[in-house]
Amino acid sequence: MVKICCIGAGYVGGPTMAVMALKCPEIEVAVVDISEPRINAWNSDKLPIYEPGLEDVVKQCRGKNLFFSTDVEKHVFESDIVFVSVNTPTKTQGLGAGKAADLTYWESAARMIADVSKSSKIVVEKSTVPVRTAEAIEKILTHNSKGIDFQILSNPEFLAEGTAIKDLYNPDRVLIGGRDNAAGQKAIEALRDVYAHWVPVERIICTNLWSAELSKLAANAFLAQRISSVNAMSALCEATGADVTQVAHAVGTDTRIGPKFLNASVGFGGSCFQKDILNLIYICECNGLPDAANYWKQVIKVNDYQKIRFANRVVSSMFNTVSGKKIAILGFAFKKDTGDTRETPAIDVCNRLVADKAKLSIYDPQVVEEQIKRDLSMARFDWDHPVPLQQFKAEGISEQVSVVSDAYEATKDAHGLCVLTEWDEFKSLDYKTIFDSMQKPAFVFDGRNVIDAVKLREIGFIVYSIGKPLDSWLKDMPSVA
Repeated sequence: MVKICCIGAGYVGGPTMAVMALKCPEIEVAVVDISEPRINAWNSDKLPIYEPGLEDVVKQCRGKNLFFSTDVEKHVFESDIVFVSVNTPTKTQGLGAGKAADLTYWESAARMIADVSKSSKIVVEKSTVPVRTAEAIEKILTHNSKGIDFQILSNPEFLAEGTAIKDLYNPDRVLIGGRDNAAGQKAIEALRDVYAHWVPVERIICTNLWSAELSKLAANAFLAQRISSVNAMSALCEATGADVTQVAHAVGTDTRIGPKFLNASVGFGGSCFQKDILNLIYICECNGLPDAANYWKQVIKVNDYQKIRFANRVVSSMFNTVSGKKIAILGFAFKKDTGDTRETPAIDVCNRLVADKAKLSIYDPQVVEEQIKRDLSMARFDWDHPVPLQQFKAEGISEQVSVVSDAYEATKDAHGLCVLTEWDEFKSLDYKTIFDSMQKPAFVFDGRNVIDAVKLREIGFIVYSIGKPLDSWLKDMPSVA
């Protein structure tokens, strides 16, 4: 029996290995992590992450050919293929701080693999890593190999949170990069044979190592670029009276462009887009390409601009002050159908409102109070580092931020409400009841364009929707940057 081990039981390792175990019942799959609470959660009825369909997959395979364990060295020792899916956070200090990827955890994993291995292994990069990381890992393994053959492959993930299981069942492509020599090609074939259990062979793309590594960064950069492009257009739409939804539809019908990732919003978030673009910027700078680096910097700047612009719109619309006013925040996760809050735009929007002395009442169907308050207190880029290394603001936020259990509690007596995640339930709320319970004038700031602005205005709300023609009230308020 082929044995596969995945180091790292997070958003990538857990779901990917669960589906692999389901689709390859003759292969034994072990997911290992040094975090005992995380592994205990994977072995319980309350999984550590929320992803539609994930629980059913885990229950079908767990204890049969899918195992979750903290005995990292044992499973690495026994495996034929080792996936490495550890964190590669943005460095917070030292050379490349704020842009470069921190490969501390990757290097530690590589050294451990070399230490415990007694047989040849295929080591697969599953984390998002800088270009030519495989070369560094290869050197570590080779210089500590004790005669054992290690083949390094790059197999980047292209999952979208909220649809990860669907993406794994039916991927657009599976990308495998390896060395061009005979041993490298044999390793590529071995991994390709695993995926071929359920992925059509024509969708399995085989490249060299560096192309595979760069393709992941490039894909995320291109997707983020589209979001920043339409978000920059949304500001112009508001200034001119155009409707960004109509503009995006017209642009998206061009087959050379297409409609995906042209939804204007308060900004992109998640664990990959910003981190990967910052990494790409750093790589460009290190390779003497400042103009290319500056180009990608603009994608990040527009994303930050959109979050600032949204928060400023809230303040300027409400008589240029939110001091002491209750603002309801509907949605804290970076997108619907996930509990993930990494780099969610809600963090920046909420922190700016708190800085203006607003009192926030936050509701999200999947994000717990502890996580929300940690996110609002945490230093930037620290979310992907181990808990002992995370830094928090000295001042507390408890007095200004409350987390509640439903949207109606959040909006009661509020002066305004902000929709920051496109959860389906926010489309069907009883907004007449919400309006009646709010202070007047009652404001709605839709950061995801999910509500029916016409109906809400008929109820009596003053409505701001990103990239849409401005409410007459808002036209008379001070303009925002």
